[in-house]
Amino acid sequence: MDLKGAKLSVGDWVEVRSKEEILRTLDDNGQLEGMPFMPEMFAFAGSRFQVYKRAHKTCDTVFPVRGRRVHRAVHLNTRCDGQAHDGCQAGCLIFWKEAWLKPVHSDTSQAGKRHSTSNGGSALTAQCTDQLIFARAKATAPDGTASYLCQATQLPYATTNLEWWDVRQYFEDYSSGNVGLWRIICGFVYSCCYSLTQAGIVGRPLRWFYDKFYRVWRGTPFPRKTGSIPVGQPTPAEALNLQPGELVRIKSHDEILKTLNTNSKNRGLYWDAEEVPYCGRTYRVLRRVERIINDKTRKMLEMKTPCVILDSVICQSRYSDCRMFCPRSIYSYWREIWLERAEPNAAGAPVEGDRRVAQQP
Repeated sequence: MDLKGAKLSVGDWVEVRSKEEILRTLDDNGQLEGMPFMPEMFAFAGSRFQVYKRAHKTCDTVFPVRGRRVHRAVHLNTRCDGQAHDGCQAGCLIFWKEAWLKPVHSDTSQAGKRHSTSNGGSALTAQCTDQLIFARAKATAPDGTASYLCQATQLPYATTNLEWWDVRQYFEDYSSGNVGLWRIICGFVYSCCYSLTQAGIVGRPLRWFYDKFYRVWRGTPFPRKTGSIPVGQPTPAEALNLQPGELVRIKSHDEILKTLNTNSKNRGLYWDAEEVPYCGRTYRVLRRVERIINDKTRKMLEMKTPCVILDSVICQSRYSDCRMFCPRSIYSYWREIWLERAEPNAAGAPVEGDRRVAQQP
């Protein structure tokens, strides 16, 4: 496969190029087409992965949330561990420009590996060094505090505008393997219903219809319901002191709504419609989250009330305005009051979301 020709699709095998090859693709800002190569990514050099999603589009979380187009990039099953960014715990899915990868074929993988060391622009002189990559990750702001640069903070400048009504993106969602046809159909059923309710057209009857028949398209009850606690009044909290590896059951949507204010927040943390499909299911705690980089300010945000992320529980952009089917797969954040401890399945059945690591060809 020629990475300059056909685009990569879900399931394709690739190998991350060597550090030297990657550095030759970067400008003197440590970027390719505005996309930073982060220090945490060096650890994956030489490793092989299957393409998880084609990153032809994404969501911008810096400016008002919107859809953005990305040029020749994919997501692998690789996430940032935050080591070069003072331990940010967001665990963002990494963007890989196709120039940083080389194809692997199951029948000629060794030959491809030997040959590919001469590819990737070896005749070019590197404008960038690994020291510059590390230096760019963290700087001192004028106010004396740390300021961070990563792929998430840089997304507006590494992407171009993508309107929700540009139907070409949905054809690419399907052709790339990112999203199945049934999921696309279900997404548009929801989008039509939501748009009509927002416009004030038969809002209550339409929501009743959606809640009555959502099982037909294997969906969820109408996901954009809000809590009832007035804004300004305290919302409840519960401390379970959950630790990585513990099993938890996510409470029902109705139980969680009782903990939210009318802005759908609990102690400042927004409850998103993308979390609704996971309600009532059992997952494993991946880690506690106490500090993350704020994409807008580039400053470290210390959580006043710690939350947790769960293994494989991610935003799937089923119900997201202007960015439907975004493949970025951001981890959802969970207040402990939305969870309860669960006992291991005595029959030994796998826990929902437990990951299975694919083997290279």
